[in-house]
Amino acid sequence: MAEHEDHLLAAEADELDRAAEAALRPRRLEEFIGQPVVRDQLSLVLDAANARSKSPDHVLLAGPPGLGKTTLAMIVASEVGGALRITSGPAVQHAGDLAAILSAVQEGDVLFIDEIHRLARPAEEMLYLAMEDFRVDVVVGKGPGATAIPLSLPPFTVVGATTRSGLLPAPLRDRFGFTAHMDFYSEDELELVLTRSARLLGADLHADAASQIASRARGTPRIANRLLRRVQDWAQVRGTGVLDLGAAMAALDVFEVDPRGLDRLDRAVLRALCRQFGGGPTGLTTLAVAIGEEPETVETVAEPFLVREGFMARTPRGRVATAAAFEHLGMSAPTRTGALWE
Repeated sequence: MAEHEDHLLAAEADELDRAAEAALRPRRLEEFIGQPVVRDQLSLVLDAANARSKSPDHVLLAGPPGLGKTTLAMIVASEVGGALRITSGPAVQHAGDLAAILSAVQEGDVLFIDEIHRLARPAEEMLYLAMEDFRVDVVVGKGPGATAIPLSLPPFTVVGATTRSGLLPAPLRDRFGFTAHMDFYSEDELELVLTRSARLLGADLHADAASQIASRARGTPRIANRLLRRVQDWAQVRGTGVLDLGAAMAALDVFEVDPRGLDRLDRAVLRALCRQFGGGPTGLTTLAVAIGEEPETVETVAEPFLVREGFMARTPRGRVATAAAFEHLGMSAPTRTGALWE
């Protein structure tokens, strides 16, 4: 996801995020903060499986990036005492790739497939059989002489993660015994995440600083932890080493994260939409060209948050700025009969 690396508030993880998150991930379900409904449901599924001495049903974790799907997959493996094997949909482009992974699975293992909606069709069809009957048919040879050799698999659990559950084929979705829908975090939950992370990082984080960071983290723990590291950087280099409110405000100003959680990219999108195009409607490609970004970056990084916060709307004719967007930029919204503002 190289196109997101320069954007501090992108919810997708880059290599630095993965390395930093590894030290902060909770290992047990009771340590996991937030998602109370999912936690309770998953606890029931895992406890019941352990009581029966069987592998849990296959689990599908659906929701926006950065909310803890990978962490929950690791927790599932830890709770059932199995090894965790990790792959992703884009990495499994042939049935043979999946067959090689499945052939190494041991009883009680957890196979985590990130971005499972991007599995290639041949691998997807092989996964159906593996999940339902715990076997795969390995094809040996080519052409008329090819033969399928059935390979039995020990009971194991597939944990799939997707940010776009609507793209999952119904046959694949139906093979999951439990589907968890992850929601954005409240500011109070993010403060708990930040307090725990600061403790693990050995940082002295004040409560008012945690509150300020949480309010700008877009309801996403990954973004909250990323902002925490930037505040820690500022405190160590330009401050006293203490992560107090002054350090938090100064660091967030340096990295251009405003009080509503908008960064440079978000404000560039709104400025172009409001100033250059009078509030729209404007096509995605035109909007991206106006700010010098790729359309995919605008669509996947900036747009979801701007729509969720009520700054922008997607219409059949294009992107439209709301009255809240003009107000945030200190501009007067035009009067438009029948539009999103009057």
